[in-house]
Amino acid sequence: MKKWETIGKFKIEKGELRVEKLIDLLLENRNIKTKKEREEFLHPQLFDVTPKTVGIDLKQLKKALVRIQKAIDDKEQIIVFGDYDVDGITGSAILWETLHKMGAKVLPYIPHRVDEGYGLSKAGITNVSEQTPDIKLIITTDNGIMAHEAVVFANEQNIDVIITDHHTVGDKLPDAYAVVHTTKLCGAGVAYLLSKEIKTVIASKAKQSQKEEIAASPSAPRNDTEEDIHLELATLGTVADLVPLTGANRAIVKAGLKKLPKTKRLGLLELYKNAGIEKDIFEPYEIGFVIGPRLNASGRIESAMDSLRLICTTNRERAAELAAKLELVNKERQQLLKEAKEHAIAQVQSEKFKIKSLLFVAHESYPQGVIGLVAGKLVEEFYRPAIVLSIGEVHSKASARSVSGFNIIEFLRLHEEFFVNAGGHPMAAGFTVETIKLLDLQKALEDKADEILTEDILTRRLKIDCELPFAAITKKFYEAISQLAPFGMGNSEPVFATKRVFIDEIRIMGKDGSHLKLFLRQDKDIFEAIGFGLGALAAELKVGDTIDVAYTIDENVWNGNTKLQLKIKDIKKI
Repeated sequence: MKKWETIGKFKIEKGELRVEKLIDLLLENRNIKTKKEREEFLHPQLFDVTPKTVGIDLKQLKKALVRIQKAIDDKEQIIVFGDYDVDGITGSAILWETLHKMGAKVLPYIPHRVDEGYGLSKAGITNVSEQTPDIKLIITTDNGIMAHEAVVFANEQNIDVIITDHHTVGDKLPDAYAVVHTTKLCGAGVAYLLSKEIKTVIASKAKQSQKEEIAASPSAPRNDTEEDIHLELATLGTVADLVPLTGANRAIVKAGLKKLPKTKRLGLLELYKNAGIEKDIFEPYEIGFVIGPRLNASGRIESAMDSLRLICTTNRERAAELAAKLELVNKERQQLLKEAKEHAIAQVQSEKFKIKSLLFVAHESYPQGVIGLVAGKLVEEFYRPAIVLSIGEVHSKASARSVSGFNIIEFLRLHEEFFVNAGGHPMAAGFTVETIKLLDLQKALEDKADEILTEDILTRRLKIDCELPFAAITKKFYEAISQLAPFGMGNSEPVFATKRVFIDEIRIMGKDGSHLKLFLRQDKDIFEAIGFGLGALAAELKVGDTIDVAYTIDENVWNGNTKLQLKIKDIKKI
């Protein structure tokens, strides 16, 4: 059961459409109040996204650029050290392509999830050094802000480290050569800004000093008039990493969504084809539920290097081969997730007493690559913060997902004495723990969660922007709402509620009957309403029932015909 909270201060009366007031209300509900904030939200400009505006330390940025310039000039071996998720993969592609086209001696490296674990590590540095001797500079992407020991180890090997990351900082920064960090972007977003600085600042210096060798090369750096080939990658990373689509992130995504359907990247085009995407306009949905899972799949089960190769390849046959491979790997990932999810849910339901405030589920059979997804599924099912662990002989790996109002990474850091390492965001985190300490850790976390987590935090809430009659839902109304797109984390799609509507027809959809379709009527206005995942509600409803319905508004295009439909968020039977 969800608790409805209507946050709008006015109702739209029957037949009344006040578009400007509606927009004002929706913006105010998102805490956007001043004229400047309104303008920046409704009309975000990509040129406003700079290192300064997102809070990157400009002195650290300058140090990074000087060091990169030296590495390029001296032909030093550079490694772009990424991460195995979409954010890390796209960020790595951005920096590798940028440096490669600058004439740098550079290679990308993505650590193996099981063998090396997340982020910059001693094992990762050792492995990449064996494959590529004489490394002088490592540039991390989407990781490194907590890699204190790894940075010390690199320094001992006479390898400088430049960290680019967006994760939460601990008590102090690692002892890196430079740290390019902000929490206002995703990892790929940080890489995107650094790439632009490299292409402008370093390229400008190269031109001023008449470095003809670089300037005349076919791989010379792009100038401001050339196409921004990395915006689409920054957009993929931003949406897939579930960072808030506000501020700088919103500017990147709003511009990037227009570029993704027109991409010239052969790998992405093959991926679109395999996924059945044929659209002129992308929404965050296509990234979050279609493209992202496929790019993530290789890093969850095998090596994420295949996803990186797919993004960067300029060979059509290679692109088709890699896209087909990712399709198969993604299907394997789906099956592994299904099995682990069902097992984890059964574990929670088998508790002798009531479900605990914090869900802590661990098993040897859980693949490390899907435990984060399983934790997310547990949160959906039980609305509790969830920690899922893959048990190993010596160490166990964990992923955690949270609920609104409970900062999971701060909570975990209250128990740092248990962890080999830990990091993440307020809503998602991960850690490594010695397996011998698992039971003690579980008790400590569950006891502390019982102290902190209140019934109020553990109550599902549905925030409703305002109530309105069906008569107010018109094409003009929908176009007004669309001004707030793109929707996603931090900028949820507007939710409306209409009370006392009648059910004219009930249908069940989907192979397993998991989806619900209703035809709802209020006075003379009838709308088709789809409830994804709400098929079970059909048993509780009948034609002629009067209900209150909460929903978002969508535009459905079928056989050339366009009509508005409702996407059901919740139903209350009267």
